[in-house]
Amino acid sequence: MSEEIDNSKRHFLTVATVVVGAVGVGMTAVPFLSSMQPSARAKALGGPVDIDISKIEPGGLVKAKWRLKPVWVVQRSRAAIAELPKNAGLLRDPDSAEPQQPGYCKNESRAIKPELFVVVPICTHLGCIPLYRPEPGDPSIGPTWPGGFHCPCHGSLYDLAGRVFKNVPAPLNLPVPRYRYVNDKVVRIGEDPAGSHSSYRQPLIW
Repeated sequence: MSEEIDNSKRHFLTVATVVVGAVGVGMTAVPFLSSMQPSARAKALGGPVDIDISKIEPGGLVKAKWRLKPVWVVQRSRAAIAELPKNAGLLRDPDSAEPQQPGYCKNESRAIKPELFVVVPICTHLGCIPLYRPEPGDPSIGPTWPGGFHCPCHGSLYDLAGRVFKNVPAPLNLPVPRYRYVNDKVVRIGEDPAGSHSSYRQPLIW
């Protein structure tokens, strides 16, 4: 009789130990699995960003951040747009053959609207942030300077469409992100225009 009681106790203790162990594992796994889920902040970092362009003036720019990278929207004047074709002979990739922009921006202005240039201002040499130098003949660069972007780290130069000049360290044009116009006052970075069917993928430098 006592042997049957001992066996019953032993069975009960075994079952109880298994149950408690399973509960403990489950409680440990919950925070672990939760930590694997992307946080709200992580989701936000990859999401689209809206930029208000309602107050930008010719020659001016608006700055924002998207995916922890800077994004600039530059308002080009009519004179600046007219000068872009004249730079072709000075540039390494004047026709934007390299996929540094979505297909709908593979044009002379590298933009949806010629007057507004959306760019990720990260030098394609070693990742420095270029300086915005829109004035032609800027004395800090030289009398033949047509206006554009100058990298202070190693001297790379880009025109006002972000196209890289020849004989500088940078190998590629400045990246243009995917973007669309929400309306006349807002540009949304990170989304393509409706019906564009873009297969553009961000450059590795991002």
